[in-house]
Amino acid sequence: MDKNAQLQIKKLAEEFAASQKVLIALGDENRQHLILSMMKMEKCDGVRVVDVAKQSSLSRPAVSHHLQIMKDAGLLKTRKEGTKIYYYFDPDMKAVSTLVDALSLAVKITKALPDRSGEE
Repeated sequence: MDKNAQLQIKKLAEEFAASQKVLIALGDENRQHLILSMMKMEKCDGVRVVDVAKQSSLSRPAVSHHLQIMKDAGLLKTRKEGTKIYYYFDPDMKAVSTLVDALSLAVKITKALPDRSGEE
């Protein structure tokens, strides 16, 4: 394996490691449902846990837990108005961009590999 390929694989490993929280956040079916529900609510200024809970079969504490996981992964941000907390999608999408970069690099590396299927 040449030096460039080794560097690309090292970079891929770093980007993949940096994306683990996003993958975990996106990999849960409940969080996928919550993301879709938030998108359908069309409130760009943010939504409260109670509003998201009304759109799902989950309790408010469960919704809060899932939203916190997505926030920790860099998918969501929060803002406070008094005692109310509003969750909204992170506008810079850095966490998602890192994942997209990792997947793009994986495709590039894989395409450069020889076919090992044994088929012609």
